[in-house]
Amino acid sequence: MPEPVATAVEIAEAVRAGERRAVEVLDECLARIEAGNAALNAFVHLEPDLARRAAEAVDHAVERGEDPGPFAGVPIGVKDLEHCEGMPTSHGSLLFKGRPPVQADSIHLARLRAAGAVPVGKTAAPEFGTLGFTKTKAWGVTRNPWNVARTPGGSSGGSAAAVAAGLVPASTASDGGGSTRIPASFSGLVGMKPSHGRIPHERQIPSQTAVYGLLTTTVAEAARHLDVTAGPHDHDRTSLPPAGLRYEEVIETLDVAGLRAAWSPDLGFAVADPEVRALAQSAAEVLIDAAALTPVDLDIHLTDPVRLWMSAGAMDLWMSIEDEMWPAGADDLTLFSRRALEQTEHYPLSRFARVAKRRWRLEEEVAALFEQVDVLLTPTTAVPAFAAEGPPPAEIDGRSVDPVMAVPFTMLANLCWNPAVSVPAGTTAEGLPVGVQVVGRRHADDVVLRLARVLEQARPWPRHAPAG
Repeated sequence: MPEPVATAVEIAEAVRAGERRAVEVLDECLARIEAGNAALNAFVHLEPDLARRAAEAVDHAVERGEDPGPFAGVPIGVKDLEHCEGMPTSHGSLLFKGRPPVQADSIHLARLRAAGAVPVGKTAAPEFGTLGFTKTKAWGVTRNPWNVARTPGGSSGGSAAAVAAGLVPASTASDGGGSTRIPASFSGLVGMKPSHGRIPHERQIPSQTAVYGLLTTTVAEAARHLDVTAGPHDHDRTSLPPAGLRYEEVIETLDVAGLRAAWSPDLGFAVADPEVRALAQSAAEVLIDAAALTPVDLDIHLTDPVRLWMSAGAMDLWMSIEDEMWPAGADDLTLFSRRALEQTEHYPLSRFARVAKRRWRLEEEVAALFEQVDVLLTPTTAVPAFAAEGPPPAEIDGRSVDPVMAVPFTMLANLCWNPAVSVPAGTTAEGLPVGVQVVGRRHADDVVLRLARVLEQARPWPRHAPAG
């Protein structure tokens, strides 16, 4: 593998200053993809000609004395659940594979493109983003560059593999239950899930849990991404007004001393692998000390957000398919998607109402928690990356668990609309990355990113998987 790719910030500043050409940066990334993608299956579709035209447009803008934007000439992957003009969107499903290119970007990608980013191709995702690992009938298995026998996570698994391997400096993600933070943890990356509504969607799914994001190797890139993509849009009734600050500046200047922080290894319902728990707790302790936070000892017991999330999100899967696809296309679906549709096809409204009431209860519990603390720290996942082909482990620390409990810590922030970030906490004895999760009160994206930056300074992490 070549030398590590520069960060998105470094690339953009060099291109804006005329020190590098966007086309040259693109050629380097395409060469990396050519050399490394076969072993990982990170990219499932490439458009080098489209990318070259975009890079040339950036170079021409610089030549005219114009500023192409804060992501000038940065090659990025685009998660295959997100629309990118000129590229197909398969949703990781045979039902959509082979369709023609879409005609418009998502709002999120349009803002990145307007800031000078250069989309190069689509990255693998599990079917409709439903799993915590990336394996589909449509595209096969995606692998983790830290250990190709392991998964990079899901649902933004292809994006995580591409960034962790240095194929591209950044790649888009989305997070409806942990799909940015889980791959970040498994792949040694920064994965920020903003407050719900911070980055607008073109349409809201029924559960209203999903938020766009970007997988990166540094906190500064995550902050710049939010500066570029945040802000209201009329198509999204949940979108928030401008934050009135620059996140890239805030991560270096915000005073967080004295904020109250609670560590929880289980949230009162989960079980974590001892090595994962120890690594995450150590990172949390370093962060509390480095940021001069006030530790708060709380015995946290919350309504299990995992079961709630799985029930609340059932309608989202129905919204992902077209009417004629079910049941005619049942055999083309992965087993998880098919079973979920079968089990909820006759889902009574009364049951849906009971799920909504449980969500109200969780929201009340979390609101009460954040009256006592400003920051919640947990492991990002309960286990390190498991087998690339799945399934997740059915036993953790000697206890039998439902496989979904491999990733029990992330769904809380989606259901209650809190900002949360996963940052690297260290590696296991087997050399697998582990993440620590920082969850803030609603709308406090600046605090979450600032704390991620403090930990990055106090305990720097390797930006890419070791060349193997």
